[in-house]
Amino acid sequence: MKAKDYSSIVVLTGAGVSAESGLKTFRDSGGLWEGHRVEDVATPEAFERNPALVHEFYNMRRKQLLESATANAAHEALGHFEKHFTGAFNLVTQNVDNLHEQGGSRNIIHMHGELLKIRCNACERVQEWEIETDENSICPLCQNKGSLRPHIVWFGEIPLQMERIEQVLLSCDLFVSIGTSGNVYPAAGFVQLARSVGAHCVELNLEASQGALLFNEQIYGPATKVVSEFFDI
Repeated sequence: MKAKDYSSIVVLTGAGVSAESGLKTFRDSGGLWEGHRVEDVATPEAFERNPALVHEFYNMRRKQLLESATANAAHEALGHFEKHFTGAFNLVTQNVDNLHEQGGSRNIIHMHGELLKIRCNACERVQEWEIETDENSICPLCQNKGSLRPHIVWFGEIPLQMERIEQVLLSCDLFVSIGTSGNVYPAAGFVQLARSVGAHCVELNLEASQGALLFNEQIYGPATKVVSEFFDI
């Protein structure tokens, strides 16, 4: 069966789907993000301890996304498929970039937040945001000073929209995991949830993930190739 032959599809994407878009991962082999430890730039404690550094780090990431990253053929294939698919289609992404949106996808769940949005700790509202922030930035909505933070799920925080993700997984008949390592929870457990309702589970990846054996089908190669072929409609 091809993807279009199913009636309810959930796709999970990770960093591997964006690897061919020129978007740096920021995390090198030593575990550092642009020379910083994760504990210093991607935890609530880091933000409380040194908000200036955290703002600077995400300003850099936001700038790079806006200036040099574009959707690749994998993003475009998913967007094209969703546009023409007549069943239910939900795209859950661990990525905080907007490349799926650039590729034409619309029904997207950003479980780890979005780089081009900001959240206010005072009024708790989320806004579109493309300019720099610092520890003295003022929320345009409530005028509170110093309460803006990146709309990013940091280490130690609960991913967004988990109830909705669970609902779509429990109603799907096809689950496809693209470009994920299979070792980051809760996303790594999605395949087991989909399997529990009898969904056909497919891994599209550059190489086998840690949970590869949980999938009914595995297809390996560059995302631009394997995603485009699998979601050809």
